[in-house]
Formats: sequence, structure tokens, C-alpha cells
Amino acid sequence: MTSSTQAPPAARRYARVLSIAGSDSGGGAGIQADLKTFSALGCYGMTAITAITAQNTCGVTGIHGIPPEMLKAQIDAVVQDIGVDAVKIGMLHSPEVVRVVADAIRTYQLPHVVLDPVMVATSGDRLIAQETVGVLVQELFPLAEVITPNLDEAGWLLGRTIEGVDALQGAVDGLLALGAPAALLKGGHLPGDWVVDLLGTRGGVAQRLESARIATHNGHGTGCTLSSAIAAHLALGLPLQQAVERARSYILGAIAAGADVHTGKGHGPLNHGYAPVPQVVVY
Repeated sequence: MTSSTQAPPAARRYARVLSIAGSDSGGGAGIQADLKTFSALGCYGMTAITAITAQNTCGVTGIHGIPPEMLKAQIDAVVQDIGVDAVKIGMLHSPEVVRVVADAIRTYQLPHVVLDPVMVATSGDRLIAQETVGVLVQELFPLAEVITPNLDEAGWLLGRTIEGVDALQGAVDGLLALGAPAALLKGGHLPGDWVVDLLGTRGGVAQRLESARIATHNGHGTGCTLSSAIAAHLALGLPLQQAVERARSYILGAIAAGADVHTGKGHGPLNHGYAPVPQVVVY
């Protein structure tokens, strides 16, 4: 009889992505969009809900924050049992909620944090208290791998209006100066036939990402979906630049696939499941 000194085989598992964000009852943004995106890209999605919103394609009619201790319990339950390969952070409505999330990232050393500083819905409804912004910057910007603000959010963070493509570089530099290691500034709100985004990192050369604008009224949840897709690709092992490029390709496909579909009376959702892939097993 012989004995073996070989180590047991590594456990097979899915790439795991945790979304810490608000719920969208209309299903187009927030936690719901995040889970659809994770699944479409082959990842196992988990959630820690920060707030419940009453909303649809026309707007937000109510917000109910989840108590900070319940948010902490959700994160603890997921991390201690299943584990996390990447984190997407969305709507954080109060300073207390921000601190709970920051403490969890530090305590568990959660990897690949993608922070989407959600401040306003596609409908124009404000989703975050003013006093939360400063705490968000101080507590979470240094812990994120990348932040993904749109022009309005970046303008609030920097205290100035960002007008034109030529202003993107200065805005990205300003966001990095606030403590973020990398910033993807989304230029979709600028006029024109082309959409220009800019990805900047500390000490690196900014990467310009361009694509033809897709004509559609269905833009609800684009920011949530893009940040979720970046987190999914980071969980699958891609470096940041590649993860951003792949995520951007995915969202362009999702917008195009749902461009002429009517859902609700306002800004409709994307087609998140236009090209799903099976859940990826990793080691």
C-alpha cells in the first residue's frame, strides 16, 4: 500500500461578483441590472442592498434606505461563506452606509472594487444626500480600483461644469487628484454623433474610447451596467484596461439590441441578455 503526497485538486468555482447598490423596482438599473450583467457575462452575482427605490422608466417616486447594520450583515454573510472576486458599488445614500462599505472592504481586503458614484437617475432624480459626497470621496476613492462617473457626477465631484471633449482630460486629472487610482469618465451626455469616454490612471497615459452614438430612448441603467461589466471582467482575470474595453463592447451591444424595444413610457432598459455566455468555472 502506497501513500500519496499530492495536494488535493483545487476546488472548482464560479467567478464571484458582489454588487453593493440600490434596488430598482423597474428592473432596468441598480441591483437588478447588475445581476443581469453578471449573469450575461458568465459570473455568479451576489448582492448587498443599500436602499429600496420605487421607480420605473419615468422616474423615482420613493427611496427607503436599508439600516447600516443590515447592510453590514448582508456583506458579512456573502463574504464569509461564498467569497468575492470583484465588487461593484453603486448607490450609497448616506455617510453611515459609505462607512459600512469602506470598513468591509478594508476588513475583508475585497479585491477589484469598481465604484460607480451614483448621484442621479437617468430621469434626473437625485439619489444621494449632499453630505454623503465628501465622505464617499474620502472613504472609498482610495479603496477603488476604478471610479466610473458620468459628466454630471464628475461635475458635482469637481465643483465645475465639464463642457466638451477637450475638457475630459482635465476632469480625469481632477478625479485622480481626489484620490482615485483610476477614473473612467463617461462622455455620453455630450452632444454629437460620437461618444467619447476617457480612462485615466495615476502616472499613466489616458486612453480615449470612442464609438458611434446609438439612437435610442432606452438608456436607463447604462451606468450601472457598464460598471458591473467592468467588475465582471476583472473577476474573470482581465487587467483594468482590457476589462474596460470588453465592458464597453458589451454595453454597446446591449444598447443596440434593445434600441427599438418599448418598455414602459419613459427611458427603457437595455437588452442585457442579448449574447449570454455560460457561467465560467475558475480555480
